[in-house]
Amino acid sequence: MDSEKKFPLLPTPYSLSPKFDLQLFAEGGDKTEEPTDKKRRDARNKGQVARSQELNAAFVLLAGFFFLKILWEYIYENIAEYSAYIFANLATASVTTEAVMEIFFGIIILLVKTAFPIMLGIMVFGLGISFYQVGFVISTEKLEPKLDNLNPINGFGRIFSKRSLVELFKSLFKIIIIGFFLYLYLKDEIPFMPYFIYYDLPYSLAEVADKIFTMAFQVIGVIMVLAAADYAYQIWQTTQDLMMTKQEVKDEYKQTEGDPQIKGKIKQKQRQMAMSRMMQEVPKADVIVTNPTHFAVALLYEKGMSAPKVLAKGQDLVAQRIKNIARENNIAIVENKPLARALFDTVEIGGFVPESLYKAVAEVLAYVYKLKHKKFAK
Repeated sequence: MDSEKKFPLLPTPYSLSPKFDLQLFAEGGDKTEEPTDKKRRDARNKGQVARSQELNAAFVLLAGFFFLKILWEYIYENIAEYSAYIFANLATASVTTEAVMEIFFGIIILLVKTAFPIMLGIMVFGLGISFYQVGFVISTEKLEPKLDNLNPINGFGRIFSKRSLVELFKSLFKIIIIGFFLYLYLKDEIPFMPYFIYYDLPYSLAEVADKIFTMAFQVIGVIMVLAAADYAYQIWQTTQDLMMTKQEVKDEYKQTEGDPQIKGKIKQKQRQMAMSRMMQEVPKADVIVTNPTHFAVALLYEKGMSAPKVLAKGQDLVAQRIKNIARENNIAIVENKPLARALFDTVEIGGFVPESLYKAVAEVLAYVYKLKHKKFAK
């Protein structure tokens, strides 16, 4: 006994081991849940949407070469005409400020006539594909200055992040693929290039332009395929970035729908208020039809009504309360099991008795009115 007091029992190794709440791991920090519609809307408002720069670049290239091919003859004629005009008048014109300004404004006008239509087409295509990818989104959050962007540690983290490595791999893959297709095309065309020196200039330019356009559209086709794959990847990556934990989903539900406990209390209060209003209508009833123990339905019929009206109905304890109020107010209670059950199942509170139950209800009301008439006769 003394030894126990002098040397108290030490805790066992099991009692010294840390205790873990497995429920915490069940809730988890792992983002395993798909992003909710609210999470996607919030991210969209912040400018975090799936958008592929490769797709934009592919359509801009396509638009540029497409309009250049269509307007090629028009551009060539304007440049040739202005060049001929300059060289024809350059030898005789004196070098003055007015002459230099005339040449300068002539070049500006030439650029507007030849380059502006192509630039306009590129702009329309670029805006169109951007709108297709992200829709109409205006967000200034990306433009807001953040001190974290000035942190060199964070900068190195972004440089060597998984996303940066993926972008590097995509760029290398794109260079290899495009280079391979360029090689396939040029290896058959380059041997014929020296022969262009034997042709006149217009024919040589037309042939060179035709081969450049053919090569460009083949490369653009490859870029379009790569851009479509990149767009699909960006959609997947954006979804991965927006993934949520189970706890985040629960917290968001509480924020949008309200705390379930509070909502339950509100519904309970609403039911209590509805019950109180219903019980206040019971004294107006003409008769209470009962099961006799499980169901009770309070009926009212007044002159001008299309059919008897259900003022209140209840089951078990509520039925007992309805009958107690009826006794306190000297309202007739009639036992009719089939009718009570039928009224309880088919008619809502405040509703009228259906035509199929007219006869049964009429018999009950006639019986009640007969009892009242005898009572008043006495």
